[in-house]
Amino acid sequence: MPREHVAEIFAQQSRSCARLGSPLYAALMSRAADDVRMGGPCAAAVAEHPDTVVDDALPLRLFGAVHALALTGRAPDLAAHYPSTGGTFGRADAAWPAFRAVVAAEPEWIGDWLRRPPQTNEVGRASLLLAGLLYAVPSAQLPVRLFELGSSAGLNLRAEQFRYVAGDFAWGPVDSSVLLADAWDGAVPDWLLAGAARHQALRIVERRGCDPSPIDPLSADGSLALRAYVWPDQTARLERLDGALRIAAKVPATVEAAGAAEFLSEMDLEPGTLTVLWHSVMRQYVPAAEWAAVERELDRLARASGPDAGFAVVSFEPSDGGAEFRLSVRSGTGPVQMLATAHPHGLPARWPGPGA
Repeated sequence: MPREHVAEIFAQQSRSCARLGSPLYAALMSRAADDVRMGGPCAAAVAEHPDTVVDDALPLRLFGAVHALALTGRAPDLAAHYPSTGGTFGRADAAWPAFRAVVAAEPEWIGDWLRRPPQTNEVGRASLLLAGLLYAVPSAQLPVRLFELGSSAGLNLRAEQFRYVAGDFAWGPVDSSVLLADAWDGAVPDWLLAGAARHQALRIVERRGCDPSPIDPLSADGSLALRAYVWPDQTARLERLDGALRIAAKVPATVEAAGAAEFLSEMDLEPGTLTVLWHSVMRQYVPAAEWAAVERELDRLARASGPDAGFAVVSFEPSDGGAEFRLSVRSGTGPVQMLATAHPHGLPARWPGPGA
């Protein structure tokens, strides 16, 4: 039964939100699952998507649409329950009627958002990506060309502009508007300490990314979309996002409207530089045939690399089983080095230790 299938996807997302520290969304997602089963407004909203799969993130699309209405003042009753809009979340039974009423009242708005992919451009993941970059760059002041697949708004292409802190460890501009605190769970690994000591700063000479539907972070619509996909009771994530938007206004980066394989097919290495390609929590959205083409392009670039024109891949993606997310780095044609694990929002990272 399609309705039961969709309801179960909402229930799965509810459980994920609970694991990832959003009691507000966990509670509302659970009620939305029941509403889909009973044929309520949520069922009507998603009726055109009976064959959706988990990786489509349909619940996050719906909830992002509703969050955007609260952020723009078009859902004041719901906004009173959302910390992101100055409200307070107390009881789900109080917030749910307001949420359900918004879904019923805004079918066209929500229908449009359901047709677009959710793009959080999660700034917390920069902690993993930057750690991998510090590991991969072999010498101080080596010019780095930084490229990203699935860039969304390209916020993490400015990752070296953020401030990273874990206990006594700190790296990055002290006056940065983005503070990634408690970046590591436990001791900071020796390989990261060595990389940070090697690079008081990184010399990024090019910043380019691709996305099938890139977001302009400097536009009103773009910044609204990015904020809407952050879960309303996770205010620290929203603060990081706001800081990253301020940095984006000062540090240029280019994000092209292109698929991953197409983007890579036009990339070449340049003498005297290290070309770094990174991606985070985007592989699940790329069809298998296209990802096979991506891997062929990565192999081409790795084979072309050498002492004068380096190439490295930094990846933060789910493991094959999907139970954990792993930071890995591959330099040239060398082996893949698995460096850390973290939950999908990136903070804190954990070092698995030697031989893991």
